[in-house]
Amino acid sequence: MGSLSKQEQVECREKAEYANVNWDELGFALTKTDYMYVMNFTEEEQKFFNGTLTRFGNIEMCPSSGILNYGQGLFEGLKAYRKEDEGILLFRPQENALRMKMGADRMCMPSPTVDQFIDAVKKTVLANKRWVPPYGRGSLYVRPLLMGTGRNLGVKPSSDYTFLVYASPVGNYHKVYCCREASLKVKHVLELNNTLFLKGDLNLMVEDNVHRAIPGGTGGIKAVTNYSPVYKPLTEAKAKGFSDLLFLDASTGSNIEEGSACNIFILKGNVISTPATHGTILPGITRKSIMEIASGFGYQVEERAIPIKEVFDAEEVFCTGTAMVVKSVASITYQGKRIQYKLGAETLAQKLHATLTGIQTGLIEDKLGWTMLID
Repeated sequence: MGSLSKQEQVECREKAEYANVNWDELGFALTKTDYMYVMNFTEEEQKFFNGTLTRFGNIEMCPSSGILNYGQGLFEGLKAYRKEDEGILLFRPQENALRMKMGADRMCMPSPTVDQFIDAVKKTVLANKRWVPPYGRGSLYVRPLLMGTGRNLGVKPSSDYTFLVYASPVGNYHKVYCCREASLKVKHVLELNNTLFLKGDLNLMVEDNVHRAIPGGTGGIKAVTNYSPVYKPLTEAKAKGFSDLLFLDASTGSNIEEGSACNIFILKGNVISTPATHGTILPGITRKSIMEIASGFGYQVEERAIPIKEVFDAEEVFCTGTAMVVKSVASITYQGKRIQYKLGAETLAQKLHATLTGIQTGLIEDKLGWTMLID
C-alpha cells in the first residue's frame, strides 16, 4: 500500500473528529473515554446476553462478589490503530478472545464466544472513535475484563459474571523522556548506584527471590491475581533505576521466564530463543506474531528452556507485549553482574518493531490476515 502524501494526510485529519487530547504527550495511563460495553451472564440464563454500550463510569457490585473476595477475574489487552486514510484496524482480536476462553476454563468461568468478544471490542472502539489517536501518534488500548460478580461467601465459583470492555488512548508504555537541542533529541541519563541508564531503554534486574509463577498455577493465563504479587519487588527494582524485573523459573531457579508484563527473546547468530510456554509463561500474542515475522526473515526461532547464563552470551535481547510492542533491552543485571546489549537502528528488535507496527497501522500489506478493518 502506498503512503498518502502529506497534503492527503492533512485533508483526512481535517475531516476526522478527534477528542481534545495532546496526542504528543500520551503515556501509558488512563484517559477517560466516552463509552464502555457491558454484558452479563446469569445463573438463570446460563449464557452471556444483552450486551450494551453505556457511558464510561463506575460500576456497582456486591461486596461478596467473586472478583472482590477471591480474585476470580481475567483481563485482556489489545489495540486499535488509525490508518493514514483514517480507517481503524484491530490486530488479531480473535487471539485475545481465544486466550480469554482458555483462562476462563482454568478459572471455572464461562466466557463470551469469539464472535461476542470481537463484537464487543468493535462496538467499544467505534463508540470511542474520536479517542483513537491520529496515525502514528499512539493507539487506542482496549481492556476486556471478565469478572465473577455473583454473591459468594464461600470459596466456590461465582454464579453470575460480567464481561466489560473499556478503552483509553495510549502512547509509549515506557515513555522516552527527551530534550531538544538544535532539533536533535538527546536522551537524559539517569545515574543511580553508580550505574548509568539511558531513559527509554529497558534495563532489567534478574529477580531470584520472588517467583512470578509456579508449575500448576495460573502463570499461563491473564488472571488478575498474577500481577499484584510482583508489585513489591518491581517497586524496589524501579527505585534502583531498573525498568523491570526478569523472573526465573520456580522449579530450578536457573532458567529465565518473563518480565512483569512482557515476554523475552535472546538473539545469538541466526537463532532467536524464547522461553517455552508450559503453564508458567503467558502466551503473548505479540510474542506469537514476532516469532512468525522473525521466521519469515529467515531466523531460526526456538522455544525452549533458557539458562540465565546463556543470556550473558546473547548479542541482542528484546521484550515483547501488547503495551510495549517490541523493545530492546539495554542491560541485564544479575547478582551484581551487568551485561549490556546491542541497541540502535540496526538491531533486529527495531526491524521487528517497524514491521509489526507497519502491519498494525496498515502501512505494510497484511499478507497474514492479522488485521481487521472496522471503519
